[in-house]
Amino acid sequence: MTEYLIYFNQQWVGDHPEEWFRGRGPLAKAVVEEMKTAGVYVFAGGLEEEDGPVYSADATSGTVLISDGPYVETKEFLGGFAVVDVADDEAAKKWAGKVAEACGWPQEVRRFKPAFSA
Repeated sequence: MTEYLIYFNQQWVGDHPEEWFRGRGPLAKAVVEEMKTAGVYVFAGGLEEEDGPVYSADATSGTVLISDGPYVETKEFLGGFAVVDVADDEAAKKWAGKVAEACGWPQEVRRFKPAFSA
């Protein structure tokens, strides 16, 4: 099995009324429950938006510098993600489609590199 990251940038969500978002929550929760039942669920969650803390850790100078805010100023930021452990790309795409349909906005899929051996 291979782990895949299914994710979206907050800017892909679009502008919708509050009622629309409330209607999406149960759909997204149902997909997460379906992942759990299928045995592919590793983790899923949304990230805090503007009000949540953002910190950067930078060790490029030889000393670790922790600072408030994102490392790079950008207009896009990660909104949420899921990690699934599935057999292949086709299965990962299937789950990304289910997440996209439930949430109502696009998702990207990336495969994790194999874990380092001890």
